Amino acid sequence: MGVQEDLDELKELCEMCENCSLCKTRTNVVFSSGVPNNKLMLIGEAPGFNEDKQGEPFVGKAGQLLDKIFESVGLSRQKNIYICNTIKCRPPENRDPLPEEKEACRAFLDAQIDILKPKIILLCGKVALTSMLDIKSGITKVRGQWFEGPYGSRMMPIFHPSYLLRNDSHEKDSPKWLMWQDIKEVKRVYDSL
Repeated sequence: MGVQEDLDELKELCEMCENCSLCKTRTNVVFSSGVPNNKLMLIGEAPGFNEDKQGEPFVGKAGQLLDKIFESVGLSRQKNIYICNTIKCRPPENRDPLPEEKEACRAFLDAQIDILKPKIILLCGKVALTSMLDIKSGITKVRGQWFEGPYGSRMMPIFHPSYLLRNDSHEKDSPKWLMWQDIKEVKRVYDSL
């Protein structure tokens, strides 16, 4: 089987999942969006309201900002990026996923990584960071740094776009300015692959 067939089969299994209580409150499983590829994967936190309704990650205001950030360096989810989340079902009231929910969904995330073997993995937000790296520091301290990931990949924690929406400044060292530095570094490494 090819990559797309493997992902389609995994998605079908995910849509039938009842490994945690989130299966009872979800509207849709939010499996992925973008282009399956072995260069760039973004792992978000968990689906929100809009994502649960549409069954696709990053479709609300945060997703629109994420698209603009990628477009600023010539990347897009339609051509260059595979996007998924740490967990595939929306937690009630958009709360952070519980440890048991992350554990129940981990096999699906690991399988997505295993199928694609991406060279770059962006960890978007604190939930993605703590799910993939054993780091106690907050995302502000580690964002923009490269870490070793599965299959020899390079992982970089980045700010979640919803955090950027709450921090409007573009001043030097502001979250939006730091994100601009990070995305330029991601593009530099992407272009070297």
